[in-house]
Amino acid sequence: MDAALRAGIAVYNAGHYHAAHDAWEDAWLALEDGDDERLLHGLIQCSAAVHHARDRNWAGAVGLCESAREYLADLPAEYRGVDVAAVREYVDALGSDPERVERGTPPSLTYEGRALALEDLDAPAGVEAGVALAEALGYDAEFVEAGAEYAREGLAEGELNEFGVLLCDFVTEREQRALVATRLRQHVRRRQRREDDVAGLFD
Repeated sequence: MDAALRAGIAVYNAGHYHAAHDAWEDAWLALEDGDDERLLHGLIQCSAAVHHARDRNWAGAVGLCESAREYLADLPAEYRGVDVAAVREYVDALGSDPERVERGTPPSLTYEGRALALEDLDAPAGVEAGVALAEALGYDAEFVEAGAEYAREGLAEGELNEFGVLLCDFVTEREQRALVATRLRQHVRRRQRREDDVAGLFD
């Protein structure tokens, strides 16, 4: 959950509000009811409220602010490193006046007192942010997710492999994203071909 939490915060702070929702969603769906689930659910509702407000869907934004407030209501002022009190304050303000989103950028989310930027993410969070951003920016989600699976396998073994490096570069190297995505696709195809070559050899 921690990698997804940090990834979503940095993606949100970069202004990709819908993509932040994507970064949190899989981790949220895997959780049992409890404070962790309420935190991610509340953050998802908050990011969706901002997204709808930016699209001038005022009623949708207000409704999402109300549900975000409900999910976050019983959490401590700071939970899992997130300044929950500040999130509650913002959803209260946005719910009362959704047009405020046109008068200024939503405040950054903080983690352990810092407004995380994409460049601040470690490899596990960078991989998750890469998947969320790729879909939001119109890249082929299938090969990016395949690359992320290979990256996660490496990280589980304590290794930052080429897939993890490329996904982290995709997140931080804005001017080179298309090139990095092409290289990631090449690495994924090469790995998939190798796997196909050995598949069935011992059946």
